[in-house]
Amino acid sequence: MLKIGDVAPDFTLRSHDDQVITLSAFKGKNVVVLFFPFANTGVCTKELCSFRDGMTVYNELDAQVLAISVDSPFSLKLWAEKNNFTFPLLSDFNKEVIEAYDTKFEVFVPGKFDYKGVAKRSAFVVDKNGIIQYVEVLPSAGDEPNYDAIKATLESLK
Repeated sequence: MLKIGDVAPDFTLRSHDDQVITLSAFKGKNVVVLFFPFANTGVCTKELCSFRDGMTVYNELDAQVLAISVDSPFSLKLWAEKNNFTFPLLSDFNKEVIEAYDTKFEVFVPGKFDYKGVAKRSAFVVDKNGIIQYVEVLPSAGDEPNYDAIKATLESLK
């Protein structure tokens, strides 16, 4: 499992607006990397809307928000348009990044859905040098990340 002080695994993924996004391209800027289970679901929508509505704060803290799920870029595009998300939603359709960040449900909601390889709701703050400064991997998809702790970590990096 990744921990504070580790080098953040680099990745290259396609965004909802058909851009190729690489984590290392943001070197020199703090990055909040969010993983979420599924687009267009209740808690995921609430979480990403919280980030959308707080973008002024994240911009002031010199932070780029990147949100990642195993959904296709096509479904992410529809969801982004519906909710006016102003940050990239990235498709990890091949599940490589959730593996690298060790943030994968082996089975999502066993006995009900039994989907394999869905992203756990997680938040990582990566500093300007690519070092992880905050890690939160939630065991339950119904929980939201600690927004205040994420902001406090970013504030400490100013």
